[in-house]
Amino acid sequence: MAQAKSGDTVQVHYTGTLNDGTVFDSSAGRTPLEFTVGSGQVIKGFDDGVSGMNPGDKKTINIPVEDGYGPANEEMIFTLNRSDIPDDIPLEEGMTLNMHEDGSPRPIPVIIRQLSDTSVTLDANHPLAGKDLTFDIELVDVKEG
Repeated sequence: MAQAKSGDTVQVHYTGTLNDGTVFDSSAGRTPLEFTVGSGQVIKGFDDGVSGMNPGDKKTINIPVEDGYGPANEEMIFTLNRSDIPDDIPLEEGMTLNMHEDGSPRPIPVIIRQLSDTSVTLDANHPLAGKDLTFDIELVDVKEG
């Protein structure tokens, strides 16, 4: 049985929760997540947590903000005039919109944080930025790299 190490391709089942127990993602009922350890395909804390596991091993890893999606950046929170958003786009707090930078075909997801009659506050941080994360993981398979 191979122990997971940098360069190996692994398959894991996982459930990710926040400190209050809210589940934010899970592979339950889906194909296991596959990635190469140490390649930067997943957040550092998840990568580090899988290293050294054997197929069939299960464990819980706690990932601090710094090893997850990092702290929230206040510069990525901004307010627009509500009139700058087309009337045909429904707006609700917590909803995700896609914005485009000039000249870029790639959408930037933003979350509506606050709404008023005249303004909309948007947050372009990753939804898990600024949060400590917990993952229950099971290593399903290791393919040595």
